[in-house]
Amino acid sequence: MSVHQRQVSVGRSLTDTIQTAILLPGTASDELFVRSVFEGPLRTVGIQLVAPRPVPGKTLAETHLRALDDMAERPVLAGGISLGAHLAVEWALANPGRCAGLLLALPAWNGSPGDAPAAVSARLSAQAVREHGLDATLATVDAEPWLTAELSRAWRRAEPGLADSLDVAATRPAPELTDLTRITVPTGIAGCSDDLVHPIEVAKRWASTISNAQLCTTTLRALGNDRESLGRAAVLAWLKAVGVTRMEQPI
Repeated sequence: MSVHQRQVSVGRSLTDTIQTAILLPGTASDELFVRSVFEGPLRTVGIQLVAPRPVPGKTLAETHLRALDDMAERPVLAGGISLGAHLAVEWALANPGRCAGLLLALPAWNGSPGDAPAAVSARLSAQAVREHGLDATLATVDAEPWLTAELSRAWRRAEPGLADSLDVAATRPAPELTDLTRITVPTGIAGCSDDLVHPIEVAKRWASTISNAQLCTTTLRALGNDRESLGRAAVLAWLKAVGVTRMEQPI
C-alpha cells in the first residue's frame, strides 16, 4: 500500500487523513523559502502546503500564531523553520486537538535564547540594520551566494519591520525541554550537520526529548544545491515517526 493510499492516523484520537501542512518561516525569511523547501516533498505524500506570509515587526510571533489559529480548520501538520519551528511547538502545546503532527526544521535553542548562535546573529543583524541600513548590512554578510541571495530577497521584503523582527528572534524563548516532553504527535525533525547557526546538537536534543520524534539530517551544502533537501529530511523523519516503512516511503 502506498502512502497515497493509506490513511495516516496520528495522535491519541485523530483518525482523519492529514491533508494540510501549515508551516512558518524563520525570523527574517519568508513564505517563498518555505515553499521552495517543503512544497515538493509534501506534494509527494499527498499533503497540501499552506505557507502564511510573515507580517514583519514587533508582533511577528503573534501574527504567526494567529495565522495557525485561523488556518487550522481541522487537525493539521504544523511546523516551520528555525523560529517557525519554535512557534509551531508553542502552538501545538496550546492546541493539542488541532495538531496532528509536527515538521520541525533547524530548531535553534531551548528555553531562553541567551547566547545561542542564532539569537546572537539576529541581535547583531538588528543592530547593524538600525545603525548602517539594509544595503550596508547585506554587503557585510559572509555566506554562500545562495544564502546571501535568499537573505537579500527576504530582508528587503521585510522592511521596514526587519530589525524589529530580528529582535523578536533574539529575545523570544523557545520551548523548554520539559515542554517538549508533552508533545506526543509524530514529529519529523531536520537539521544540517554543518550549520553553526542552528547546531545539529539542538535538533538531536529535540528528537531525543519528544517521545514520538525522528531526526533526519542533511547539509547546508546540499540545501544550497537543492532547497527541497531540507524538506525531504523533515518529511522522511515524520514518515518514520508515523510508522511508514522504507518500502512505503515515496520520497
